Amino acid sequence: RPVVEFSPPFPFPASEDHLTPATLTCLLSLVTAIASPFASAEVPESRQAEIIHLLKHDCGSCHGMRLEGGLGPALTPEHFRLWDPQQLALTILYGRPGTPMPPWRPFLSDSEALWLATVLKQGGVP
Repeated sequence: RPVVEFSPPFPFPASEDHLTPATLTCLLSLVTAIASPFASAEVPESRQAEIIHLLKHDCGSCHGMRLEGGLGPALTPEHFRLWDPQQLALTILYGRPGTPMPPWRPFLSDSEALWLATVLKQGGVP
């Protein structure tokens, strides 16, 4: 019986050192092709507060309570400088198979994940 392995929706860089121009081109074209659900990052203020609470308490348990890294990488603008907000939103929604990063799709909509990704990229976490 053949073994079927799950592949993420796009190639995840293991580290910035492994990002080649070909990988980035492939990644960006795939993100562009599937980014249509991310047409808007409008999230009501009351929900924004709930998402920031989730970020600080749930994400912080792995990414560090100050989001500067722990079991998972730092969630800082410097860490995400090569990432598109849509790439980051997809990682938030679908997790990273083969790692402890779970999918947050059951708890966040597309627009909420994009809003959070944008906040993380801009360093605007209160």
